[in-house]
Amino acid sequence: MQTVTKLKKTIDSYDPKIANLFLPWASRHPKYLRSFFRLRRSYLDSKKIRELLLENGVRVPPFLILSITSKCNLRCSGCFASAVGTKTDKHMVKAMLGIDQWCKIIQEACDSGVFGFVIAGGEPFLYPGIIRIFEEFKDRLFIVVTNGTSLREEDYKLLKRLGNIVVLVSVEGDRELTDVRRGEGVFDKAMGSLRKLNEVGVINGVSVTITRVNFGYWMCEEHIDCLIEQGIRVGVFIEHIPTTMEKSDYELMLTDVERKSFRAQMLRYRDDKSIYIVHSPGDEEFFGGCVSAGRGFAHITPAGDLTPCPVSNIATHNLMTASLIEGFASPLFAKIRENEELLETEGMPCALFAHPKEVDELARSVGAYKTDMDKR
Repeated sequence: MQTVTKLKKTIDSYDPKIANLFLPWASRHPKYLRSFFRLRRSYLDSKKIRELLLENGVRVPPFLILSITSKCNLRCSGCFASAVGTKTDKHMVKAMLGIDQWCKIIQEACDSGVFGFVIAGGEPFLYPGIIRIFEEFKDRLFIVVTNGTSLREEDYKLLKRLGNIVVLVSVEGDRELTDVRRGEGVFDKAMGSLRKLNEVGVINGVSVTITRVNFGYWMCEEHIDCLIEQGIRVGVFIEHIPTTMEKSDYELMLTDVERKSFRAQMLRYRDDKSIYIVHSPGDEEFFGGCVSAGRGFAHITPAGDLTPCPVSNIATHNLMTASLIEGFASPLFAKIRENEELLETEGMPCALFAHPKEVDELARSVGAYKTDMDKR
């Protein structure tokens, strides 16, 4: 009981909502209680390292997004990873980093003050030995974004032992909304994975791409309440970013009125519901705009290219031939951070996407190259 009380006081100092939501869970799953104190030490140590590096002119983000594989078993319409070249079906998948190479990069990131990693793809659970990474770096937080169709019984057994992971399963809404975009039967498999994650004691949530098609579904409180009743504790809602120049793709974006209405509803859910809500781009307003290029995170492709974010398929450094510190200190990252105009979304769901000409100009000025996997 003293441990739980101490833990609550500590978490309250960061975010009372997290304490209220996750302490009841942690009390039933002691592995998370044990892991929290390890993670807290790591968080504080990482913060000190970042502050020291910043004094020396290098800005290191607290989080890295790792597109760990280009392989995926689904063919979702409007797939953003496919559009920017992170996911590919072509033979260039041979360029993907091996697990030892990823572990080396993650260790370098830890030494540089990175605290947490968002594991994306492709489909992360198609990457052989992925859970080994979570086991090897127990003092780091891993947030895994999966389509929920590739988890095996062996995966659940391994995940059950860990207290440093959160698994987010991608859905669009109900069965009809999800299967139309992701394929027949995907919704049932995704929800089955969420149930199994609950059974083995892994903190889980949903990741949703918000379009004009499913906007109304998520504005309805009953649907959020349904998630909560199923034991889902995290909801990540990311507004649609067009992947093509097609008019139909742009028309999937929320209108200004819808965006304001959706933002207001997300804030209400955050205040009133027993679920931890993350909303992009809305939450970026707390940070003065886009948090890419090391302001809050950076991104690494399956081939090891360091890009400002998953949206921007440009880089000047590949981590097989350069260090993370060199990449973080690069003119590409520095110029994006220093250019306040590039950090403004201007009514779009992504700041860098809202300024294609400026980004292209900046890329040329620093000698950046395209990172598309199918063009390597």
